[in-house]
Amino acid sequence: MNEIPTPENIGLSREDLPNSYIGRSVPRPNLPKLVQGLASYTDDVTLPRMVHAAFLRSPHAHARIVKVDSAAALAVPGVLRVFTGADLAKVCDPWVATLDHLKGMKSAPQHPLPLERATWQGEPVVAVIAESRAAAEDGVAALAVEWEPLPAQLDMETALAPGAVLIHPALGDNLVFTRTATKGDVEAAMAAAHKVVEATFVTGRHTGVTLEPRSIIADYNRADGTLTAHHSTQAPHMMQGVFAKQLRMEEGQVRVICKDVGGSFGIKVHVYPDEVAVAAIAKVMGRPVKFVADRFESFVSDIHARDHRLKGRIAVDAEGKILAFDIDDLTGIGPYSVYPRTSAVEGNQVVNLCGGPYDFANYRCTTTVVLQNKTPTCQYRAVGHPIATAVTEGLVDLAAEALGMDPIEIRRRNLIRDDAYPYTSPPGMRFEGLSHHAALEKLLAMVPVAKIRADQEAQRKKGVYRGLGFASFIELTNPSPFMYGLGGARISAQDGATVRMDPDGSVVVLSGVTEQGQGTEGILRQIVAHGVGVALERVKVVTGDTQTTPYGGGTWACRGAGIGGEAALQSAIALKQQILVVAGAMLQAAPESLDIVLGQVVDKATGRERMPLGELGRILYFRGDTLPKDLPRELVQTRHFITKEYPFAFTNGIQACWAEVDAETGLVTVLEHWCVEDCGRVINPLLVDEQVRGGIVQGLGGALYEHCVYDGQGNLLTTTMADYLVPMSAEMPDIHVGHVETPTRESLLGAKGAGEAGTAGAPAALMNAINDALRPLGARVTEQPFTPACILQALGKI
Repeated sequence: MNEIPTPENIGLSREDLPNSYIGRSVPRPNLPKLVQGLASYTDDVTLPRMVHAAFLRSPHAHARIVKVDSAAALAVPGVLRVFTGADLAKVCDPWVATLDHLKGMKSAPQHPLPLERATWQGEPVVAVIAESRAAAEDGVAALAVEWEPLPAQLDMETALAPGAVLIHPALGDNLVFTRTATKGDVEAAMAAAHKVVEATFVTGRHTGVTLEPRSIIADYNRADGTLTAHHSTQAPHMMQGVFAKQLRMEEGQVRVICKDVGGSFGIKVHVYPDEVAVAAIAKVMGRPVKFVADRFESFVSDIHARDHRLKGRIAVDAEGKILAFDIDDLTGIGPYSVYPRTSAVEGNQVVNLCGGPYDFANYRCTTTVVLQNKTPTCQYRAVGHPIATAVTEGLVDLAAEALGMDPIEIRRRNLIRDDAYPYTSPPGMRFEGLSHHAALEKLLAMVPVAKIRADQEAQRKKGVYRGLGFASFIELTNPSPFMYGLGGARISAQDGATVRMDPDGSVVVLSGVTEQGQGTEGILRQIVAHGVGVALERVKVVTGDTQTTPYGGGTWACRGAGIGGEAALQSAIALKQQILVVAGAMLQAAPESLDIVLGQVVDKATGRERMPLGELGRILYFRGDTLPKDLPRELVQTRHFITKEYPFAFTNGIQACWAEVDAETGLVTVLEHWCVEDCGRVINPLLVDEQVRGGIVQGLGGALYEHCVYDGQGNLLTTTMADYLVPMSAEMPDIHVGHVETPTRESLLGAKGAGEAGTAGAPAALMNAINDALRPLGARVTEQPFTPACILQALGKI
């Protein structure tokens, strides 16, 4: 029983074993309740004595709060209390969202409700508590607030200019963070290059439109001094720490329960002032307080992302070898850096990821992060990846065009060799093992390039413009403490799993990672069924409760399988070893001569069934007096896992997009899309393909439709689903997904992550497809979203 587990001896390379579930497409266990409408979301929870919160939100982008008159609001039937920023400051401390390792980063203290000034249109300013949500909203309507409108700083291009409005005068300026990464001699490479091409790329603001909005019920029990929060969140243990710290409590006094979550995309992994306000109000009132954002509130208060302007240059020699990248990134993040992950991380990721798939020697990339009077921005699905991929792949295509070279060939000549790993990129990212060339060849086997080019030529003669675009990408997953722990944020990079066998032979898994609709419960069930040796339906998974699950970071940055899954596998293997020790004593056999297959203890050599796990459990739990006195009786194991060798587990892939552009209307139609991705060990191909397709749809949505548009006074204009467009099934093409598997050697499971790969590459592939279609017309687009107006402007028609 002292055999060291390896991928081979635990059967990860054997999909033909009876109880091998790794690599199999099986349905998710939570599908029946989801499709039957029986899931339990935060808003489904009703507690005794529960009251409801509604918020007055600032109608101004920047204004002083002169006076709040709550008399009329308190007279509304059902209204109980009105809370201002000063009221909550008595029980709740402000937070400052900076990371120590982002040198020079600064931000202002943020309160649940502002004390003196509102700094974006939509900021929660006053909370009204009532017996019902309707009464609370009536109370908000009755509030009389006197405002002093102030000048607003909206344009990130002028945020650092002389005379700019200082959003937080105590900071001295509007600069949050700047970083430059350099390697080699960029200017010398540019001077010696055969061709240097440059362009400016813009990525518009957009946000995550989750089916379930942000929601929380905070319940403070005065009898025992505990806070229980039912919360739609991605990171329950992180929020446990946040509520405890801000409300001056011990972490053990706070419990966060996260049941079913209707989508997250990174939106629900941040600290929101209205949610902290609800927790503070519950502590003051000693009653459960519920808040569920409506769709309007979501648009003005959910974090935004991707508001970037990048100026980029690429240098190549006569053979198409990339010599240098030179990139300047500017991003506006709203009036505060968002706690605790900070809003500088997206720009920092741009610096880390630009040029990522390619082998080149000279690099310079600067990000400048500034404040503005708009909704705060922060991490959202594929943080920084679509931005870095768009500028990198856009420049690579421009270089190919300048050289008269095929876009596939220039990539083949410059992608990092598959046998070159481990490899350190110019910005300092360490890659354990990637497969760019294998992914390219797999993609070319899937995409009928010759047929598409022939169709393209034929259609152009008819005045129909179609284009084929490619985008190679890398994606960071499984982040180590390097990402946040190094900077002092209490965001755990480890995760844990407890696996136990009950008397009937069934297995229960308690995991720190969470389920948000992406299939976490499904993959954990497969991993544990495989590791223990039981049938899939005999495994139950429990997540999302800080009081019962092992401490962990939750689900973000594609860490559910790679971190949480590995902890579950190690726990399952340890439990199996425990079971076989007990079985050996019962059967008078050496434990190493036994195995478990589909819930039966069997002879390893012959496969002969010796004892069902249910019988073993019955004896151990109820007739332990019949067993040797010194026999270990525990049938439960807990393991935690954290990566140690590399800061991230990088994945890679390549996408291709086939699109048509109507030169008269500017309308873009995506005809077909392909993606090959290497996420390491594929646990469930069905779920991985769903994740990749969903990511592609989200990436195409941001590239074509989704845009948070402001007017000149800082008012958000896109506050309903009639104004903010998201991709629907009618607009999306057939999406083909293929895989290359390069398992990470940091874990037995070998899994990396798959949730953000589709989003990372889709906008760049589409952009290159559009420009391929427009090339005969002498037009080019580099500003997302690629709306009809954007296309027609490029064509000079408007």
